[in-house]
Amino acid sequence: MEGHALLNPERRMLGVIQGDVAKKWTLEEILQACNWQDQAIAVTAGHGLTNKKLAKTKETSSIQIRLANEGANAIENGLLEARLWNWICSTDEATMQNLQQSFERHEAGPGVGLLKRLGVSLEAGKFVVADADVVNAEIAKRSEFIAGLPALEQSLDAELLEHFKSRRNLIESVITTSRMWNVTVAGNAVSSQQLQESEMISEITTELLQSENWRDADYRSFDVTLPSSTPASGRSHPMQALIERIRATFLEMGFSEIVDDYVQTAGWNMDALFIPQDHPAREMQDTFYLDNPAEMDIPQNILDAWQEIHLNGGDTGSTGWGGSYSNEVSKRGLLRTHTTVNTIQYLSRNPDKACRVFAVDRVFRKEAIDRTHLPEFHQIEGIIMEEGANLQMLVTTLKTFYAKMGCPEVRVRPAYFPYTEPSLEVEVKWKGKWLELGGAGIFRPEVTEPLGITTPVLAWGMGLERLAMLVLGLDDIRQLYISDLEWLRNQPIL
Repeated sequence: MEGHALLNPERRMLGVIQGDVAKKWTLEEILQACNWQDQAIAVTAGHGLTNKKLAKTKETSSIQIRLANEGANAIENGLLEARLWNWICSTDEATMQNLQQSFERHEAGPGVGLLKRLGVSLEAGKFVVADADVVNAEIAKRSEFIAGLPALEQSLDAELLEHFKSRRNLIESVITTSRMWNVTVAGNAVSSQQLQESEMISEITTELLQSENWRDADYRSFDVTLPSSTPASGRSHPMQALIERIRATFLEMGFSEIVDDYVQTAGWNMDALFIPQDHPAREMQDTFYLDNPAEMDIPQNILDAWQEIHLNGGDTGSTGWGGSYSNEVSKRGLLRTHTTVNTIQYLSRNPDKACRVFAVDRVFRKEAIDRTHLPEFHQIEGIIMEEGANLQMLVTTLKTFYAKMGCPEVRVRPAYFPYTEPSLEVEVKWKGKWLELGGAGIFRPEVTEPLGITTPVLAWGMGLERLAMLVLGLDDIRQLYISDLEWLRNQPIL
């Protein structure tokens, strides 16, 4: 074996194991003798020597049982059955009702099941214990078991091991591999001169070739027959993947997508939706008004209809907002604050045509950037306009949409929005908690009648980023727009 065929770590390790031909060297001994800190260097060098038949590697594997997340919590706070048992022993009213008030819902149900298997029964809503000593002894055994982890699998009680394996996220198995090396006859025959470490060149550069150093240099050899590492493949950004999933869900439900401009007028963005001209959302602190275009044309008949609605309600039966109304305010240019500005214009162009349309697009609001707010974000919106559309149809559509998105538990509760009546807030159950995800309702007559729409219009909307934070388990909205390749690669495929 020519010395230059060996890499420097292989030369050093071979020199060490030549010192005792009968010995099987452990990883720790190799690290100490070679003055290395990184285990990977020793393992790689040993692998290279074994491939060159200069050393033999003996590998042994063992299974270690260690605590998972819930196991670590049990060490700190006690096993669930132990905490429930202590509560039963310390209270005079050990009833199911009192237990549910003392423990979280996700603990009470599983905990009662564990106690029943220990001999604690539930009779007429009260806990009854057949043999307290048996319960104490078994809980003590289980507590001692987890306190002794980590440990090798073969050293543990088989019955208790199977018990904890059946419980979610309490323990986990880890396979550990230990290695030992010894020198072969061929390895022992390599001379000490061949094991002298030298500078190894792995890249030929212009500077090297222009000098005379290349003549006497040692070059690192590469095995071009070995398989190369698989490069990271491209994939959709989690936000784009979620948008495509939402689009597919709407299309599957028979909706059509509409796309329109970011730049709109205050009239279509707010007046058309019966938002009064003195509403706080119109202030410059909340809305991005534009210098170019500072003003945009709106047909005079539309402006007149909005003015009449806002001042006295027109022919809708409403009293309107009263006060004053300015056409100049309506014509001001701005970046849209919601996608409803586009759907209401679509409906005005098709007032007699039944439709089901949706939009997933960007909107802009003058928000301070923090973990839950951005000045630019996405809004999801759905609209149904057809004869006979009613509140029950809206609620059913919402439940169908969210069920297809993976949230089968949906509820609605009364709310207030200036442009819908009745109005609803939509909540979904996520990890045991009810979370508000959007608003919904039926457009008021003050919105639809000025545009010639005579049939009911159902509408709902929500923020895409909030849904993405739930799906991806984030607590900071800014993470969605940070180019962290490692984080992006580890995201689930939506």
